[in-house]
Amino acid sequence: MGSIGHVTPQRMHFAQPLPLKSGAQLPDYTLAYETYGTLNEARSNAVLVCHALNASHHVAGTYAGQEKSEGWWNNLVGPGKPLDTDRFFVIGVNNPGSCFGSTGPRDLNPATGQPWGADFPVVTVEDWVNAQARLLDELGIEQLAAVIGGSLGGMQALSWTIQHPQRVRHALVIASAPNLSAQNIAFNEVARRAICTDPEFHGGHFYAHGVVPQRGLRVARMIGHITYLSDDSMEAKFGRALRAAELAYSTQQIEFQIESYLRYQGDKFSEYFDANTYLLITRALDYFDPAREHGGDLSAALAKATAKFLVVSFTTDWRFSPQRSREIVQALLDNGSDVAYAEIDAPHGHDAFLLEDPRYHGVVRAYFERVAAEISAVSSPAVAVSKLREAA
Repeated sequence: MGSIGHVTPQRMHFAQPLPLKSGAQLPDYTLAYETYGTLNEARSNAVLVCHALNASHHVAGTYAGQEKSEGWWNNLVGPGKPLDTDRFFVIGVNNPGSCFGSTGPRDLNPATGQPWGADFPVVTVEDWVNAQARLLDELGIEQLAAVIGGSLGGMQALSWTIQHPQRVRHALVIASAPNLSAQNIAFNEVARRAICTDPEFHGGHFYAHGVVPQRGLRVARMIGHITYLSDDSMEAKFGRALRAAELAYSTQQIEFQIESYLRYQGDKFSEYFDANTYLLITRALDYFDPAREHGGDLSAALAKATAKFLVVSFTTDWRFSPQRSREIVQALLDNGSDVAYAEIDAPHGHDAFLLEDPRYHGVVRAYFERVAAEISAVSSPAVAVSKLREAA
């Protein structure tokens, strides 16, 4: 399997406002995106990758001159990899409200000339899908061969099949859920309170004060990171190992290796992620619930979907448990949809969708083989007719 090599982010500006589910709108805005592979002549081999909470449009490849700049799904996307860029034209888009190149809270509010901060409009999964659809329009892609995402990205993939059913032939929904449980909303709320109660937050307008609410971001990341791992994986990696040879008998010093690891993750996160973006994206997670408009009936919500599906879950993922994936599968089966389901016995917890598990990658590879075969089957008759016409 090869590497995509160095890639270059692209940006596309949209002058037309984006109407939002809340009733507000986002004025002229910019989307950051990357593409890998080649769009075929029929424009039928495009695959959209939807990112999760703290990821971006940088799905695969590396940036020239930057060490450790591999895309967040580099093990899955590339030449000869499960999502093979020798066969597919892969698109990664950074969603509005993020802090990695698309218009977000750090950018200037055209109405005030100051950074949006807490005034950035609340965005939803449905808003992101509509923004992505506009980008595809500009790229001349009427229909996707597939849309794929894990976690929050899986919610976007699912939403694509409801909002734009005729524009998606296949949807891969990985380590996701049809909505958040009360426990998940609770974790998000604790993380948001950690940020909002940081003295440096200044009601979300900390840019004007030249500060960053790093303490809140650190705690938010630590909370989140715990939920991404399984108990087994934390036990295997850290157990009760001490950082020093002896106990310090201190309530404030780091005693255990797991404490050191969490603090490291929190420190690193607070240096690059935007606090307002964290609030926006976790709220988008909370709000996603396509069944709500159908009296809680997920089957009714998915009745519009015409895509074929692959749903994948992981046994030790307690944040987005297999049970939640099976709810999606059952709702699709209720509608007679074409759906395949894989429950991977993996020890890594929610983060398993980002890792290179051979069974998981094997399932995804096999599914994309199916997608590629369909593209070839549709393309071949057209080529044959073209050659007959040339001969005539």
